[in-house]
Amino acid sequence: MAESCFLSSSLKPRLSFHGDQQWGSCFSPNIRPSHLRLVSNFKVQAKAAYTADSRAIEIPNQWYNLIADLPVKPPPYLHPKTFEPVKPEDLSPLFPDELIKQEATMERFIDIPEEVLDVYKLWRPTPLIRAKRLEKLLDTPARIYYKYEGVSPAGSHKPNTAVPQVWYNAKAGVKSVVTETGAGQWGCSLAFACSLFGLNCEVWQVRASYDQKPYRKLMMQTWGAKVHPSPSTITEAGRRMLEKDPLSPGSLGIAISEAVEVAATNADTKYCLGSVLNHVLLHQTVIGEECIKQMEAIGETPDVIIGCTGGGSNFGGLAFPFIREKLSGKMNPIIRAVEPAACPSLTKGVYAYDYGDTAGMTPLMKMHTLGHDFIPDPIHAGGLRYHGMAPLISHVHELGYMETLAVAQNECFAGAIQFARTEGLIPAPEPTHAIAATIREALRCRETGESKVLLMAMCGHGHFDLPAYDKYLNGELVDLSFSEEKITAALANIPQHQQKN
Repeated sequence: MAESCFLSSSLKPRLSFHGDQQWGSCFSPNIRPSHLRLVSNFKVQAKAAYTADSRAIEIPNQWYNLIADLPVKPPPYLHPKTFEPVKPEDLSPLFPDELIKQEATMERFIDIPEEVLDVYKLWRPTPLIRAKRLEKLLDTPARIYYKYEGVSPAGSHKPNTAVPQVWYNAKAGVKSVVTETGAGQWGCSLAFACSLFGLNCEVWQVRASYDQKPYRKLMMQTWGAKVHPSPSTITEAGRRMLEKDPLSPGSLGIAISEAVEVAATNADTKYCLGSVLNHVLLHQTVIGEECIKQMEAIGETPDVIIGCTGGGSNFGGLAFPFIREKLSGKMNPIIRAVEPAACPSLTKGVYAYDYGDTAGMTPLMKMHTLGHDFIPDPIHAGGLRYHGMAPLISHVHELGYMETLAVAQNECFAGAIQFARTEGLIPAPEPTHAIAATIREALRCRETGESKVLLMAMCGHGHFDLPAYDKYLNGELVDLSFSEEKITAALANIPQHQQKN
C-alpha cells in the first residue's frame, strides 16, 4: 500500500439568578411540569405543544455545504511530511471515494441518497419545541425553542452522519469500519448504522468513558460492535501511550490514533469519524435545514442561536444553514458556540495547524486547538473532550460569524435540572452547555425586557449519563480550575510549520 499521510509519524458553581430570586424558590410546588407523552405524530399531550406539526415539514433531500457561500475559503489540510495540500489519494486508505469528494467539494448542495433518506425516516424530521415551562420558571419575556435530536435510535444527532458514512462504505464494498468514541454517542450511532447495512464495526472508547458508561458499551455491543478501551494494547499507538502512563484515562486524540492505525493497515477496513471533518458537518445540516422550515411555519425568526461545541458537528449542523441565511441578508441572528471550561479549544486554544490525533498520523488541519497532546481531566462529565475544533467552524469563527463562550460544568448541570423539571427531558451532558448559555440569555432578557427568540440545539438525551447527574445532585461534581500550564505544555508540541502563501 502506498504510504499515506496517516502513516507518516509513528508507524513506520451553581447558576446565579438576578435580583432576589433564590435557587430553591425556582422549584416551588406551584410550578410543576405537566406530563409529556410523545406519540408517533410528534404531538405533545400538554399545553406546551410542539411548535410545528412535523408531518408538515419534509425531510431535506439535500445536504448544504457552507464552504460554497463563504467569501474566504478555509485553509487546506496539509500532508504532515511535505506540508503540501492533501491529495485525494492521501485519504483513500481511510475513506471511500464519495466521502473524499464530499470532504473537498465546492458544490452548494449534495443530494442525499434514497437509501439514506429511508433510514432518516425512522426519526426525521425531528421536533422543534417551545420551552414554555422553562420560560415561565425563568420569568423571561424571551421565547425559547429547542431543536430536539434525541428522538433518533441512538438518542442523539450522531446517526445523521453515521448512516450515510456507513452506506457509502457499504456501496464501495467495504466489509469493516473502525472509529473512536468519547462519551459513547458516536460509537452507538455507528454501531446502529452498521447493523442496518451489514458492516462489521470496531470501536475504541476513551478509557474514562468506557469505565463510567457501561451502558453505552452495551448499546454498541447490542448492535453488533466490538468495543475496546483506549488506550489499548491492540495498537502500537495504544501500547506506546500505556508505556508512558499505564493509568492513562485516554482522550479522543489517542482513540483516533488507534482507529486510524487499524484502518490504514488493513485493506478491507475504513475509518469513520463522528465530528470535525467537512463531510461530517455537511451531513448534519439536515438539522438546520429542517429548523428553518419549522420556524418559518410558525412565523418566528431566531435572534440568538446557541449550541454546544466539542468537535463541532451538532453546532455546525444547526448553525450552518442559518449562517447561509445571514450571509444572504434574510436574517441576522447572533450565533453562539458554547464549550466546556474543561476543554476550551475555541476560547483558550490557538488557531494553528495541528494534528487531529495524538500520535500525529492525520493531516495537519488549521483549527482552534489546545494541542494534540492535550488530555482533558477525566472528572469532566460527558463528551466535548476533543483537543481541537472542526476546521470549518474554526474558520467561520475567524471570519467573525459566531461568538464563543466557555461554561463550567456545575452551571451546566444546574441548567439541566431546571430544564428536566420543567420540560421533562433529561439532557445529555453535552447540550447542558447550550442550556446554561440559553438560560443566561433568557435572564438577560428578563432584565432588559427584550422578547428575543432564542433557538437552542438540544442534541441528545441523558438516559445513559445519569451517574453524572448523581454526582451533581450529591454535590460531588467539581468545577475544574483550568491549568494554564497544562495548555502551555500541550501547545508547545504543535507543529511549528505555517502554510506557505
